[in-house]
Amino acid sequence: MLTDDELTERLARRMLSAASPAGRLRLRLYVAWKRIAWRITISFTSFVKRAIDLVASSILLVVLSPLLLVVALLIRRDGGPVFFRQIRVGLRGKEFGMLKFRSMCIDAEAKLKELLALNEKNDGVTFKMKNDPRITPIGRFIRKTSIDELPQMINVLKGEMSLVGPRPPLPREVALYSPEDRRRLLITPGITCLWQIGEREGGLLEVGDRNSIGFSEQVSLDVRYIESQSVLKDLLILIKTVPAILFGKGGV
Repeated sequence: MLTDDELTERLARRMLSAASPAGRLRLRLYVAWKRIAWRITISFTSFVKRAIDLVASSILLVVLSPLLLVVALLIRRDGGPVFFRQIRVGLRGKEFGMLKFRSMCIDAEAKLKELLALNEKNDGVTFKMKNDPRITPIGRFIRKTSIDELPQMINVLKGEMSLVGPRPPLPREVALYSPEDRRRLLITPGITCLWQIGEREGGLLEVGDRNSIGFSEQVSLDVRYIESQSVLKDLLILIKTVPAILFGKGGV
């Protein structure tokens, strides 16, 4: 799918060959104006989006601090670290350390190689396994309620992530990406997104089951978001993330 800018440029190239000198000049001016207007719109949207990210993540970290402290103490009881820092791929392929509350045993990454053969995702890019033996008892709870994702508010504050955007992939996943799949790296990754809340048809009140969405459809939904993003759309996704978590159909 082409952006407005690309469509305008393609139309302009076709018309230039047949237009008069005066017409070509008017067309060039029109294309230049469209480019400027598009960049102003994108810049303004990015500015507002970043402002919302900073304010909302700061407030949430303060308000949820008692819950975060209790969870941290429960995780610390088994002697391991509270946080799990995992390398993910962000905007334009830049890697960063995404934070989570640790929900798995300490040697979870080493055990992953043994479990890849049991991957339930038949696309082979992402990994999912029901009753993963690496998950701790407290980890199972914080995963089900998406509490394990809350430390990513720190990534949002640092500008590595946004509240809304495609989920940041692992480097091993990106290595399997096709050129088409890499389009999801054109924007700052987020904590929640369209496929995380199961919105497939674009319905205003639509909240579906994210587990039924395969990798190729995830990419398609992420690209749709990138090409039509707006502050209003972000707010709707954030609002729908709450029932998605409560009803167990999606989540962050």
